[in-house]
Amino acid sequence: MSQEKDPHVRIQELKKDKVKFVLENVDLALANSIRRVMMADIPTIAIDMVEIESNTTVLPDEFIAHRLGQIPLVSTNCDEAIRYTRDCTCMDGCKYCTVILNLNVACNEEGKTMMITSNHLEVALWGEEVDQIGKDEIGVEPILITKIRKGMELKVRCVAKKGIAKEHAKWSPCSAVGFEYDPHNRLRHTTYWFESDERAEWPLSDNAQLEEPVKEDEPFDYNAKPTRFYMDVETDGSLGPQEVVLKGLQELQTKLANLVLGLKQEPEAEMATGADQSLPQTNGHPTAGWGAPAAGAGGWGQTSPNGTGAGAGWGSPVAAGAWGGSPGTSNWSAPPAAPTGWGTSPAPAGSGWSPRPPGSAGWGGSSPQQAGWNV
Repeated sequence: MSQEKDPHVRIQELKKDKVKFVLENVDLALANSIRRVMMADIPTIAIDMVEIESNTTVLPDEFIAHRLGQIPLVSTNCDEAIRYTRDCTCMDGCKYCTVILNLNVACNEEGKTMMITSNHLEVALWGEEVDQIGKDEIGVEPILITKIRKGMELKVRCVAKKGIAKEHAKWSPCSAVGFEYDPHNRLRHTTYWFESDERAEWPLSDNAQLEEPVKEDEPFDYNAKPTRFYMDVETDGSLGPQEVVLKGLQELQTKLANLVLGLKQEPEAEMATGADQSLPQTNGHPTAGWGAPAAGAGGWGQTSPNGTGAGAGWGSPVAAGAWGGSPGTSNWSAPPAAPTGWGTSPAPAGSGWSPRPPGSAGWGGSSPQQAGWNV
């Protein structure tokens, strides 16, 4: 990355359920992110609920249910063809979010041990775009569930759902993901992690043949960083190795895009909330925008343009008093001639909520000597 080289991928081996490749010119964090996404963030289908109608085998119900949940089901197109149950509008499962499988096996032959395998699972309900779960494949041994003898029976109903390995390991498409870098210990990660013999306890892998060994007199580079990573991805059969790698890269790209989008939205939200604060304000309220007082009509503590205090109150006309005040008065519903407060006797002018002489303002009077909240 320091030399600004483009990432490079070289495939070493590709099989039906395994792929080995070399990832070069990337950072350690990116390579490890790809590994973690392939293991835990790719959706697959797995049996999530088991309804046991009859079980006379030697294994308990919980054992049978756990084994059924670990059977990998073919999930080639599940990311687009089936929904998560939490996103579906149905109440109890439908063909758009669940796959129903039935298992009904009984042994009636004397002296025979019958094996119940994944090939006995029969699909009863699935979506139009969901393929079969994968049974009777050529060259693939079925998965053993249990063994029964004469008189034993196993009858269950399985509900398979879409999920990811972050919820449960049964949804992971990978059985193992190998991840190695610096096979010659050039960065000295294992220099002090041995008991007696470093070479014997940390043997060189096959990937060491692809890099030059460290010379005895070679000085240690404290700024060196790994840029070549050897990855070995083995799937359990639910998805192919090519699908796992490509869908893992797509999922990682989606996560980074959502992160970038979230970082872009925060400054825009701050600009939107700070727009009102940049406007000219009077008594803590913007003078323009929604609810701005018109010329000649004041809000709380505002005076009219001529400074007489008229116009106080919400929506009151010019030269009107406070709430419900008659023209020329300044107190709440006080008459013009002997102004009184709320059932109180006349008090000296400028005493807060008590009545004032005619011509004095209410809250926020224009004269500094008048008492009020905005003097």
